[in-house]
Amino acid sequence: MKGVVLAGGLGTRWLPLTTVVNKHLLDVFDEPMVFFPITSLVRAGIEDIVVVTGRDLDQFRVLLGDGSAVGANISYAHQEGELGIADALAKAEPFIGDDRMVVILGDNIFQEDLATYVKQFAAQASGAKLLLKRVSVEDARRFGVVSFEGDRVTGIVEKPADPPSDLVVTGCYMYDARVFEIVKGLTPSARGELEITDVNNDYIAAGDLTYEVLTGWWTDAGTPPSKLKASILVALAKGVTFHA
Repeated sequence: MKGVVLAGGLGTRWLPLTTVVNKHLLDVFDEPMVFFPITSLVRAGIEDIVVVTGRDLDQFRVLLGDGSAVGANISYAHQEGELGIADALAKAEPFIGDDRMVVILGDNIFQEDLATYVKQFAAQASGAKLLLKRVSVEDARRFGVVSFEGDRVTGIVEKPADPPSDLVVTGCYMYDARVFEIVKGLTPSARGELEITDVNNDYIAAGDLTYEVLTGWWTDAGTPPSKLKASILVALAKGVTFHA
């Protein structure tokens, strides 16, 4: 099993900060944002990790080096422009080969140890596994929302005005190597990107996707408000006491 951390994009919501630093290198409480997905992978027993990023690749090399300081063996892949999460994942293919992979978005932070879920996926005959989280209806409108028939996932709708459930897809995706063939068959969405939701819906249509619902907190740190929330959650998890 190998790991992929997707840390591309231009970070336009963070201007002017992102004119000089990649968003995923900003701080979340007392650590760089990208440390969190890497740590989640390492704790789950995954040490061979490829970081996919864009024009700021050299910044990641300076911070992470070969990964030994964070208990990993880190390689790097480059994504041109903002062509979507699925396009970024495709850049990892030379490093992944025929292995299975756990993919985490570079701004996602999970309270739970993901090791149990990774072991479950390793025992799967094939396919994909998603980690879901229950959220409010208002929050669901910002994410990919899962629709069900009973306990069976029937599809994922991206940012729906009327969410079909309160379970959303987090930024952790587990795939077999077939994912790269799926990505090659995608066409860009209306916003000109290759969508990870289309990848997941392909696995659903094939009846080859499982899921688990997280019990601990999960957040992204991709916007100023969500990064502030993430910093507070991380600080509380580390036992920090806030004083007036």
